[in-house]
Amino acid sequence: MIYADLHVHTKYSADASINPKAIVDQLYAHPIIKVVAITDHNTVEGYHKVQELASTYEDILVIPAVEISAIGGDIIILGSAELPPEPWTVKNVIAFATERQALAIVAHPYRAYGLGDSAKNYAFDAVETLNGASASNVSKLAENLAREMDLPGVAGSDAHQTDELWSAYTEIQASPRVDEILKAIKKGLIRTISAGKSIHF
Repeated sequence: MIYADLHVHTKYSADASINPKAIVDQLYAHPIIKVVAITDHNTVEGYHKVQELASTYEDILVIPAVEISAIGGDIIILGSAELPPEPWTVKNVIAFATERQALAIVAHPYRAYGLGDSAKNYAFDAVETLNGASASNVSKLAENLAREMDLPGVAGSDAHQTDELWSAYTEIQASPRVDEILKAIKKGLIRTISAGKSIHF
């Protein structure tokens, strides 16, 4: 069993300020969360920096990822350290993720820059049903969307500042290997957890 924050930004996102070293230091100190997906906006530079710093720690795993500002709404590609070619249409981004055995995840569907109901028109792998920066009523809408699409729901803090890290995370029934984690998410062997309470999905 592992615990992963699947939505974290670094200072390489224009709207975030988290230093990569702070992420690694906090993962090292955290009692259970040892896995993080670095999901900077339209860049993988932050992922490479965090991965480099984490490489000396045996029990920390950094998942390659990116949050793409697609035409229509934000999409997280989980499991690839590459950017898809433009134009970033929803269809193109999903196809890119699929080709690389990565996952295409609907990010905060009912918040600003979310895909909303239009996500139902595409073959996503999961929906972000618990986002640390989203209000509870917005999370409920995301949970309903995941049910309607018959997809697993994942959680991430969507941290842009250090004090927002780990506010929401995902319990995954997998070993700490990227390929195993992606398989477990796709199979729905996961549970979303927020600070102090867990949501069974």
